[in-house]
Amino acid sequence: MALFHSCFFSDVLGMQSRAEVILPDRLEEGRPLPTLYLLHGLSDDETIWCRHTSLELYARGYYLAIVMPNAHRSFYLDSDDGSTRYFTYISEELPKLMESFFPLAKEREHRFVAGLSMGGYGAFKCALAKPERYAAAASFSGVLDFDHAYRNWEYLSTVISEETAATAPTNIIDAANKLAALSKLTPEIKIPKLYQECGTEDFLYESNIKFRDNALSNGLSLEYHERPGTHNWEFWNECIRKTLAWLPLQTESNKTTAIGV
Repeated sequence: MALFHSCFFSDVLGMQSRAEVILPDRLEEGRPLPTLYLLHGLSDDETIWCRHTSLELYARGYYLAIVMPNAHRSFYLDSDDGSTRYFTYISEELPKLMESFFPLAKEREHRFVAGLSMGGYGAFKCALAKPERYAAAASFSGVLDFDHAYRNWEYLSTVISEETAATAPTNIIDAANKLAALSKLTPEIKIPKLYQECGTEDFLYESNIKFRDNALSNGLSLEYHERPGTHNWEFWNECIRKTLAWLPLQTESNKTTAIGV
């Protein structure tokens, strides 16, 4: 695999930004790469996935680009006052920039998003708020009950109001409810497939169960896994390996793996 350290200016953020990008060693002419946007957690940055997991080793078997942006401690939010717009940056500007820098596929069916903890929230928010842009999303130990997060992380109240926190797209349970209801009225709407995994000893376990139960009751396409584990990299290292196998990706043997297998 080839690893690129990219620095560029973001018009949405009004500042320089960074992303790590993994590409296959060999590209096929005329065959753009499916892309996984892989989001970090609250205390991390764009380098963390490569430093704390076997991501490059796992990715060797797939024809895939992996983009790991830096979102600081933003919670992937657009602030109420418009001073920071990290959700707009991650879900709209970043894909356009990466697609201009690298030979990435632009079609929805070839764009995926995943993340851990804060990044798990960001990944599901992208998929549920912009289903026309993502075919699949995965959350590992995600902060999926935003009401609970808003009450417990003081920082969030400095960025958004209680009203914003309680409604879609910020509140992703509300976003899931609205997307499910809309899909029943408009069947042609494509709903992203979701993969969720959390450790049974994780402090976010109950929040994950709440999201799981709500999503399944709404008929969303969610594959849920739990196993013994806490909020740590040993757990997430296995999560990313399993997610790469779950995504509909072309393997080195030129056979496509299917979601859910």
